[in-house]
Amino acid sequence: MELHHSKHHQTYVNGLNAAEAAIAKVTSPKELIALQPALKFNGGGHINHSLFWKNLSPVREDGGKLPDGHLKKALIADFGSVEDFKKQMNTITAAIQGSGWGWLVRALVF
Repeated sequence: MELHHSKHHQTYVNGLNAAEAAIAKVTSPKELIALQPALKFNGGGHINHSLFWKNLSPVREDGGKLPDGHLKKALIADFGSVEDFKKQMNTITAAIQGSGWGWLVRALVF
């Protein structure tokens, strides 16, 4: 993980900093538009890694199995099983830039 943090994640941070510095110097809308892909790619990589670090946890005795609760019940109800959810999520996210990064989000309706 140290290598991943100090090399891979740091590359996104460096790229984001460079894109922000370049944006501060633009003199035309065309230049700003040209920098948007770098901002999106590096900013997204930085955000994804930041969320990743916050969600790490030690290995548990149960091998990291999802405990019973609301999330597990919802995954079973919506996907058939936790394993089916993992398969679908892996299939969908494999095609996304960043090779496999994806977030499961539940919208709350008030």
